[in-house]
Amino acid sequence: MKKILAVIAAAVLCFGAFAQEEEKEMKTGWSFGVLPTATYSVDNGFQAGAFGDVYYYGDGGTYPDPLHKISWEGSYFTHSHRMRLYLAYDSKYLIPNMRVNASVTYMNDPLYSLWGFNGAAATQNYDVWGNRDVYVPGTTDNVNYYGMSRDMLRILANFQGRITDNLNWAAGMNFWKWNLGAMKDNGVNVNGNKQFYNTNATLYNFLSTAGVLTDAEKNGGISLELNAGLVYDTRDMEAAPNKGIWAEAYLNGNFIGSPYLKACMYFRHYISIPINIPAGQPVFAYRLAWQHTIAGQTPLFMIQNNPLLVQRNMISEGFGSSNTIRGLRENRILAEGMAWANTELRIKLVKFTLANQYFYVAVNPFFDAGIITRPYKADAMAKIAAADGKVYDPAFNLLTGTTDPIYDPAKIKTLIYSGGAGLKIAMNQNFIVSADFAKCFTPGMDAGLWIGIGINYQF
Repeated sequence: MKKILAVIAAAVLCFGAFAQEEEKEMKTGWSFGVLPTATYSVDNGFQAGAFGDVYYYGDGGTYPDPLHKISWEGSYFTHSHRMRLYLAYDSKYLIPNMRVNASVTYMNDPLYSLWGFNGAAATQNYDVWGNRDVYVPGTTDNVNYYGMSRDMLRILANFQGRITDNLNWAAGMNFWKWNLGAMKDNGVNVNGNKQFYNTNATLYNFLSTAGVLTDAEKNGGISLELNAGLVYDTRDMEAAPNKGIWAEAYLNGNFIGSPYLKACMYFRHYISIPINIPAGQPVFAYRLAWQHTIAGQTPLFMIQNNPLLVQRNMISEGFGSSNTIRGLRENRILAEGMAWANTELRIKLVKFTLANQYFYVAVNPFFDAGIITRPYKADAMAKIAAADGKVYDPAFNLLTGTTDPIYDPAKIKTLIYSGGAGLKIAMNQNFIVSADFAKCFTPGMDAGLWIGIGINYQF
């Protein structure tokens, strides 16, 4: 995190020396953006590695859109021990009148967090989350009630073709292979002794033994998703539009293993505000989104997926964290249906030229909100509920010293909302380093001061 903030600060300090230089009309040839992934999050800890984009503009005739874009990342997280490897390609010019978006991703999560189902209906207690200072009663093992493990391989290829000037058809295929299980904890040395998390005192173990998680899903599985739909796009540019509409409507379904079919709709609108600022006019941007399972039931290993026709980030998971509602824990809301909105004001503060590259610095105050439209495994949870309709886990009550339920279906429809602000620094209008800070205002969903550092605007 410190290294990325240092990059942003250095760029701002350079403004005085370079602000008077005029931005050229176009960028040609190759452009490279590489940064260390020295970030931090409450979910995964410090991130070490590198990520970047490679752009090819050719003779500059398509600038600020590149002819070809290659994105990559290799990183490791100190707290969750997550490893991520990613390689992606995106182009509207490889095949005439068709956009190609393809990627390969591998991710290993030995200490992944399963918070429960349906947002505020699931109890969130930080005393029993990754706590090396709290012991499971009767043992010398540490507490991580929300811990489990997963690893994932994803191969995707999506295509868009022109119907009219602004309307495209879209279709694609996504192959997933997941392995799920108990935490893979290497332990920590304390006074010469190894301390481990207890894999029995976890929510994952409770849901597995209670039959909420089926044999077909609790250990992972394979999905082959196919999607098809329409894309309407009038944006003046892609990375950070000043005006236009970007809307998508499509179906996304898996037809092997555990079949399901989802309907997805996204409407994004970018409105330039006629206020004369030297760095550029402010932009009001908003996104209205809806994702809903209309047939079948999504297995546990796919329920966090947020299917997209064009991947802007390496991982498109939700709900919560940087892709949907900021200010929440990663994948805090697991539901079959979700509607949400994001609004933000994008204000460019300064622009300048440095080493023949064009930069600007911007801020973006924002507000996010969402609500569950179809709960996940509501019937299965009802079968193990007590007489009051709530679900209790004796292991959770023993760990916390409370009689609190781990699940209360009365809270499923709770409105989830958050607010915050971000800082951006963009190179050549495409490579955008992003730092967002948010706070969730929904009781029981608060993640403290949430920090998300990566690339690109959220939408």
